[in-house]
Amino acid sequence: MLYISESLNQLIEEFSQLPGIGKKSAQRLALYILKLPKEDVLKISQALVNVKERMKYCSICCNFTETDPCGICSSSKREVDTICVVAEPNDVLAIEKTSEYHGVYHVLGGSLSPLEGIGPEDLKVKELLVRICSDVDEVILALNPNIEGEATTIYLSRLLKPLGVKVTRLARGIPIGGDLEFADEATLTRALEGRVVV
Repeated sequence: MLYISESLNQLIEEFSQLPGIGKKSAQRLALYILKLPKEDVLKISQALVNVKERMKYCSICCNFTETDPCGICSSSKREVDTICVVAEPNDVLAIEKTSEYHGVYHVLGGSLSPLEGIGPEDLKVKELLVRICSDVDEVILALNPNIEGEATTIYLSRLLKPLGVKVTRLARGIPIGGDLEFADEATLTRALEGRVVV
């Protein structure tokens, strides 16, 4: 960028590498940082360093944690006979916000994507299979309803069913507050397939 200092330009470039942050948002963030007192900027930079130094993967569920095993895996209040399989750590956060699920998790670290060269060996599939034992009654496949999530769901269900464990997936359909006329055909089809008795 013309007339912008090299250090400011570098900060804008670094912010623009973050997911969901375009050039304009990166520029706003960089200019905001410039307005902060130096102490606040140091707190932010120290928080970034701390999270990189302290966070690791849980040896059981493969989620991010500071302690191993993580708080969910080590909790005596969790139902260890149910494993909810998710693609990423942020999916665990989303499900935990509901306060409705009381089992444990397994984070795959992504979804199958042949176009991007991501196969089963690139995910935490082997670690999931190790966890399936006589104590596990159900595996819930809570993967995104996109092509990669569907491919991963099909692959995992075929892999898990012969092990004698109940394999389920999240229900899909019309969102609360949504109108039928605006729903796409695939969503309506899934909603009809997943209908329940009232």
